[in-house]
Amino acid sequence: MSPESTGQNEHYIRVARRRFRTWRGDRPFWAGLFTILGGAPIAYFPYADLHLGNMTLTMSTTAGAGSLIIGVLLITLGLTMWFHHIVRVFAGIAAILLALISIPVANIGGFLIGFLFALVGGALSISWAPGLPESEQAADEQAAPSSEQPYEERPEAELQGAAAVPQQQGAEFDKAADADGGRHRAG
Repeated sequence: MSPESTGQNEHYIRVARRRFRTWRGDRPFWAGLFTILGGAPIAYFPYADLHLGNMTLTMSTTAGAGSLIIGVLLITLGLTMWFHHIVRVFAGIAAILLALISIPVANIGGFLIGFLFALVGGALSISWAPGLPESEQAADEQAAPSSEQPYEERPEAELQGAAAVPQQQGAEFDKAADADGGRHRAG
């Protein structure tokens, strides 16, 4: 064993967990999970039978097909958020609309459980934004001003004049055009 060899002694569970964490970070994972969890009770409750001793309580309604369609669409939208995150805004808006439609159609939105999960999942999907790649993130950190002092507290040498406009390096400026306000005379 040498300290230079990395990854050879890692346990497969640790490797799988790291890969899952990377996969989860590249997409609106929690939005998809909440939307799927919202679609499940909306689709399930109209077809569920509750057994209390010898008595069976059936919660099926005349809108059972509508509940099934809404639930399956919400589950599909949750999977879409995971695997096609480029359409996350559309999927989020559709999830919110389906959650709102489930209130009158699907047993008060799966007894409000499915409604709330789908509503939160749709909102998370709309608000999610992908992070910057590591190369762009490093470039942004380097481009940020190095001094932590506000503009007013910086030394005069760092301000570069009254306007504090950064000068282009290596570019020659037309002094004549600046003298007459930027207007060029023909001739």
